[in-house]
Amino acid sequence: MKSLEGKVAIITGAGGGQGAAEAALFVKEGAKVIATDIVFENVQKVVDRINDDYPESAVALKHDVASEEQWKEVASEVMKKFGQLHILVNNAGILATKPYEETGIDYWNLGMNINAWSQFVGMKTVAPYIKEAGGGSIVNVGSLASINSAGGFNVYTASKGAVEAMTRSAAVQFGPDKIRVNSIHPGAIATKMLTDTVTTDEAMDKVKANIPLRRVGEPRDVAKLALFLASNDSSYISGTANIIDGAMRL
Repeated sequence: MKSLEGKVAIITGAGGGQGAAEAALFVKEGAKVIATDIVFENVQKVVDRINDDYPESAVALKHDVASEEQWKEVASEVMKKFGQLHILVNNAGILATKPYEETGIDYWNLGMNINAWSQFVGMKTVAPYIKEAGGGSIVNVGSLASINSAGGFNVYTASKGAVEAMTRSAAVQFGPDKIRVNSIHPGAIATKMLTDTVTTDEAMDKVKANIPLRRVGEPRDVAKLALFLASNDSSYISGTANIIDGAMRL
């Protein structure tokens, strides 16, 4: 039996990278997936590719994850389309790396709203539906930047630190409702976020030299960890921060 057979999942930031890999893998493992992204054209392409192989298994929605109203609309669409919800993967996020002297309240709020508030309001919105379905799993995507020293990643580091703290708190609050909550903290993963900051082959070689496994991670590496945490294979795991970095932090 497939590990997510009969499950319904929301995956945010699914227009590329880790979110797209998660959406494809979750469907392959039997789930119905609502894939959301602020750039609808990107997530629709992802969903079209998935549905070519698994017809009517995925739905694309445009979604500003910092909007509580849009979270309610997404949840409503999920119930209208599939009638139940078991899994949320809070994957959407942005890189906010201005130095301290260039960071004002508007930039701070932008990073915190998209990276942290979005996950809080996402959990707040969907938890009642997951409870109604008999329980399930929430997976919040943080970053190694909140665990290791990450100079210059100021707002990003703060927002991803909030993800780890919120995950622990949510695991306690939602545990009696049979909802598990865990976080994933990727290191260097081969996504647009990495290539936007590491722009030359020489710089990429330096990144790899600092990773004991001598390679950057692939989106599918993170997707497999998300799958494990979303599935019943991790049925007694909750409140954990799961680092996936090829031992980069050590």
